[in-house]
Formats: sequence, C-alpha cells, structure tokens
Amino acid sequence: MAVSATAELAEPEVNPGVKLTHRQIMVVLSGLLLGMFLAALDQTIVSTSMRTIADQLHGQTMQAWATTAYLITGTITTPLYGKLSDIYGRKPLFLTAIAIFLVGSGLSALSTDMYQLAAFRAVQGLGAGGLMALALAIIGDMVSPRERARYQGFFVAVFGISSVAGPVLGGLFAGLDSFAGVAGWRWVFLINLPLGLIALVVVTRVLNLPHKRVDHKVDYWGAVLLTVGLVPLLIVAEQGREWGWGSTRSIALIVAAVFGILLFILVELRQGDEALLPMRLFKSPVFSLANTLNFIIGMGMFGGLAGLPLYLQIVHGFSPTKAGLALLPLMLGIMTATAISGQIISRTGRYKIFPVIGSGLMALALFLLSTVGVDTEVWQVMIMMLIMGAGLGQCMQTLVLAVQNDAAPSDMGVATASATFFRQMGGTMGTAVFLSILFGVIGDRISDAITVAKTDPAFLRAMADPENQKLLQNHDLNDTTFLNGLDPVVARPFLEGFASSIDTMFFVGGCVTIVAFLLVWFLREKPLTNQSGMERAAALALAE
Repeated sequence: MAVSATAELAEPEVNPGVKLTHRQIMVVLSGLLLGMFLAALDQTIVSTSMRTIADQLHGQTMQAWATTAYLITGTITTPLYGKLSDIYGRKPLFLTAIAIFLVGSGLSALSTDMYQLAAFRAVQGLGAGGLMALALAIIGDMVSPRERARYQGFFVAVFGISSVAGPVLGGLFAGLDSFAGVAGWRWVFLINLPLGLIALVVVTRVLNLPHKRVDHKVDYWGAVLLTVGLVPLLIVAEQGREWGWGSTRSIALIVAAVFGILLFILVELRQGDEALLPMRLFKSPVFSLANTLNFIIGMGMFGGLAGLPLYLQIVHGFSPTKAGLALLPLMLGIMTATAISGQIISRTGRYKIFPVIGSGLMALALFLLSTVGVDTEVWQVMIMMLIMGAGLGQCMQTLVLAVQNDAAPSDMGVATASATFFRQMGGTMGTAVFLSILFGVIGDRISDAITVAKTDPAFLRAMADPENQKLLQNHDLNDTTFLNGLDPVVARPFLEGFASSIDTMFFVGGCVTIVAFLLVWFLREKPLTNQSGMERAAALALAE
C-alpha cells in the first residue's frame, strides 16, 4: 500500500514543450508549497518569540542583528538563485535552498548567545533567499501567464496558514520552560527540521521538469559587488536610528553602499548576458516599472505590518500571540483578493486594473489607519486591515505575473527573482524608515500628551502617588513593560503618544503608496501568453 502511494505521488519526467495536466501541476505544486511554508512560517514564528529568545540568551539589545543577518543574506542570494537556476535547473537549486535552510535552523537551535544566533540566522537566510523566488519561477515554467493566476491562491493560502500558526506556535514555545527535555524557545527552530525533511522528500520525488541548460557563466564579481553595495545599506537601515543618521558610522556605510552599487552596475553592464542581473532587462518598460512598483509597495506593505502589531500590543495591551491572530483580517483580505483577481485574469487575460485598484486600496487603508487612537475599537482597525489586505492581494502576485509574462524563457529565473528581490529591498528599507519615524517623534508626542494631562484633575490625583511619580520620571521606551504596572490614568498620555506616533508612520506609508498608485497607470499591459515557460522555450528551440 505504501509503495502504491509513493508511486501515485511521483510523476514521470515531463517532455519538453508538452502542456502539463492540472494533476501534474498540482503534484509539483505540493512540493513547492512545502518549501515556501518553511520560509513563511519561520518569519512569523521567530518574530513572535524573539523577545523571549533574546532574554534567554542575555542579548535583548542585540536582537535586531539576528533579524538583520537573516534579511541581508536572504535578500542578496535571491537574484543569485534566480541566475543559477537558469543555468543549472530549478530542482537542484530548490533542494539546495531547503537543505541550507535546515542546516541554519538546526544551528540556530543550538545557539548559546546572540552572536551565534545572528550568525546562524544568516545561514538560514542563505537558504530562504531561494525558497520563494524559485517556487514562483517553477510555476512560471509550468503554467502559462493566463492560467497562472488560478494557482496563486495556493501560494497565498500558505502565508495565511503560517500567519495563524506562526504566532500561536511562537507564543507556545516561548512560554514553555522546556519541551521533550529541550528549552521551549529552541523548538521555534527545531520545528523546521521535520517539515523540511518532508519537503526534501516530496520535492525530490515530484519535481521532474525538463531543463535546457543556458550556457552562461556564474557572475561571481556581480554577486560580490551586490553584497558590498547592499550589506552596508541594510545595516544602516536597521541600525541608523540607534547610531544617528548623521553619525560617522552611518555616513561611512552609506558611502560604501553607493560605491558598491555603482561598481555593481558598471560590472553588470560589462558582463552583458552573463550578468547576475542583466542590465538589458531594464530596457523593458514593463520590467523596470513593475519592479519599481514592487519596491514601493514593499515599503508600504512592511511599513503597515511593522506598525500594526505595535499598535495592538502597546496601545490595546494585546499579547504577541493575540496580536498575531488579530491580523487575520489582513490575511483574509489578501487571500480573497488574490483568488478573485486570479480567476478574472485567467478568464479575461487582463491584469493591469488590479494593481491600480490594489495600490489605491492600500493607500486608503493606510490613511484610515493614520486616524486610529487609544479609544478606536479593534473591530474598526480590523476593517482597515481587511481593506489593506484586499489591496495587497491585487498587487503582489499580479506584478510578478507582469514581470514573468515580459521575460524570455531563458530569463525566467532571474526575472522572477528580481521581483522578489526588489519587494524585499523595499520591505527592509520601509521597515527601517517607518520605525525611525515612529521613534523619532514619539518622545515629543508623549511629552505633549503629558502636558495636556496635567490639566486633568484625575491625572493630578493619580500623580500624588509616589510610585506613579517614580514610574513617570524613570520610564524607558526601550522596554514598554513599565506600562503594565502603571495606573491607567497615568498610562493614558503614554498610550496617546504611541498612538499618535504610529499614526504618523501610517500616514507616511499612505503617501508612499500613493506614488505607486500614480505610477501604475503607466504600466503597459502586454497580452498574456497562453504558453508556459517550457512551451515557449521548446517553440524557440524548434524555430532555431
């Protein structure tokens, strides 16, 4: 019976140029979704438990480096995976990405201090960089752009499940002293091992697509210079607020980043088709504008995602797990909008209207969120999240579809990776910039709120208590747990200051997204082809 089940799962090698059946696509898709689930779950489960992990490893002030290391390696390797998969094939690179991710997960679980955790999270990022980009590229190989939208819902469902399971599991493991004789927080990383091993087995069995090797060299110089350009930029984006944007360290890193990026562009121009990110791709208006939109929407998206958990946890006092579950309307909006837009695109072959509507809804949602306050009901915030999710669901996969439809079959990997790369870059920069705005204005907003509160007799009576005076004078915004023991009347100005500062962050995010809404009108809508990447490649080979 077991042999029969295994045989049922495995598919024979697909002949080049042959249109895949729905069953063949779904079999391969099962392996891709498992790989993507690893990366999606890791983001939500780690973010929920990071505070506890940092406490256990005595490195609360260093926890940002564990996140930064993961982002740096994940972002830099994304275009490299795309290029290498065009040369050597998707399957070996996808399996390599899963294997590296598992090694990083196992090492992270063994960390004894925050320095080790940051280093091992960087190893994790080396694998994570390929999981999303390669999965989307493989779909581009198998399914025509017009039909591809039908399968987008499965990808979004992965993120929906991970957005629910991640906060719950992260909160559960972080709250356990030990499980099966191992410290609870270490299971945040150990849970990846059985999931990853299953993914390795399934992908090995089912991902049997033909590949015609593209005769290119690996652009190692491009990879090195991309690293030189992006690592300082990402570090200063994450640490600039703490160091000071005008500090010597920040300026030195910005100069190094600009120098590295300029050298990268010069080398890529000289490398031509051998380039890690061929500059000729930017000659296409669709490729250039779609990736510009990916960057801007990534900024707006991650700006909103950075602000919402803070608002729910600090202003409304939600636990990390409860705050994660409260984001479900956002995921519901993304999943619903992606599914509906996918069906319409599949039937009509038209897609431009969706990023137009989507970027408009995103901007509307962020402007609505900029009005929330201490007394705003959570159900109202959830409606705003639903609107934002509906906007995101119409933008993310549609812009990837536009890039893939525009790319030649031999460039499918690098083109798809570029879409993921620019969105990740926008997200990283957006998170850093918006959090800098938040913490840049919060001190003055709290001071203003306290000044107003001093005219309230209830506040003055509460301040007669020496304990309240002590907490008010010695508070530290780096650790907001002091609000838990504060009299609600005294805590009110702090909550108003936080809410007002987060509102400013949302407002700036809305302004950024408006830029995307204006630019997307200029996106040229190329007719969606009815041929998959494999069929197009076979047709070109036959013509030659």
